[in-house]
Amino acid sequence: MVRKILILCFLTFGHLAFGHLAFGQSLETQVDSLFSSINKPDVPGAAVVIMRGDSVHFSKGYGIANLEYNIPVTPETVFLVASVSKQFTAYGIALLASHGKISLNAPVTDYIPELNAFTPPITTEHLVHHTSGLRDEFGLLSLTGYRMDDVITKEDILRLVYRQRALNFDPGTEYLYSNSGYTLLAEIIERVSGQSFSDWTRDSLFLPLGMTKSQFRSEQGTVIPNVASGYITAPNGYKAQRVNYSSVGASGLYTTALDLGKWLTALKHGTIGGEKTRDLAHTRGILTNGDTLAYAFGLTHGQFRGTRSIGHSGSHRGFRAWAGRFPEYDLGIVVLGNLEEFNPSDMAMKIAALFIDDKHLNAYEGTYYSEELGSTLYITMEADTLHLDSRRGRLATLSRTGLNSFDSDAWYLRTLEFKQEGDSLLGFSASSGRTHKVWFKKLNQ
Repeated sequence: MVRKILILCFLTFGHLAFGHLAFGQSLETQVDSLFSSINKPDVPGAAVVIMRGDSVHFSKGYGIANLEYNIPVTPETVFLVASVSKQFTAYGIALLASHGKISLNAPVTDYIPELNAFTPPITTEHLVHHTSGLRDEFGLLSLTGYRMDDVITKEDILRLVYRQRALNFDPGTEYLYSNSGYTLLAEIIERVSGQSFSDWTRDSLFLPLGMTKSQFRSEQGTVIPNVASGYITAPNGYKAQRVNYSSVGASGLYTTALDLGKWLTALKHGTIGGEKTRDLAHTRGILTNGDTLAYAFGLTHGQFRGTRSIGHSGSHRGFRAWAGRFPEYDLGIVVLGNLEEFNPSDMAMKIAALFIDDKHLNAYEGTYYSEELGSTLYITMEADTLHLDSRRGRLATLSRTGLNSFDSDAWYLRTLEFKQEGDSLLGFSASSGRTHKVWFKKLNQ
């Protein structure tokens, strides 16, 4: 099978240039170097798609999709994407809600009367934002004696969820990721639409978008052409991880990197359902105390190098996935893998770093003083990387994790949180495991 490589443009896109694309090196060379450890004929691999604007800018496969038959990964290899599935389930809910078919504020028992009527009630919106308090299905299954290689059906999960008489917390008061909630969301779509969830997503989402290689597998044993196998590292090589989970909603989507590239474009424009549905699907949850969550309809809103990111990861039985966008750069990235130890989120961020400059790092350079410690520290930048120094030498290298937050590679310093007022940087709070928020004021120089 010939690997397909599609590289449409190596020039700048609009007014945005490549971030750290080395002079004289192609994008393919740079991405190849990131995946060099798995670009081999005897290891599980990964598929990569990069979107610029509405077009595929780069697509390539690395490593092996099926070790038994030595089948290589391509951008058209089908992967289980696990929790990346949730954004499709949530978009379905947003589509039904924006067309008046369901109410996000209605108790879930209006649609699924088998669920216990908790007080206060769990609403559909609580399920979407993981604020329902429902115990997670995988924990319940494990306590019941299931193993992850057992056949697990929707009926098995719903039977356990319907029996629950207590919650982790009152609905709306906390955020706690719950796969159970998304299994219920898929059930709501089935009951309201009159179709199976697999058929509804095929007819309402996948076929209209040309995602012809995508399907939710709701029956164990369904044949899926060109599907990869999931693996875990074993003492003598790799061991196959068989997937018998056949519930849908929280997981269950089998798709390709190229199909997910189409989805990122559709999600950006609201191709299905229009702007009203698109905007609702990007609306972040709010707790009863007024705190706004990072989570919105199966999408996590975050920061990378000071710019917005919107995406989601997935992991199950040797499959690993990340798909997301960086709106200010009109950049979309999909990374799918079939090895338990593979980290697609990390690889996606390394790809993003080829396009996104951390232009504001030099604003953090300077001298900082702690009155509590009587100590002075210095932040300097070398080769686009911030370092924290004292008079005695280097203390740590810093990595951005948010708009004004950084992690440290030193065991005694976990995070730095900078405080800013307007355009002025006031200083930072330094924290470690047992020492929290030691204030360092930035000195005017």
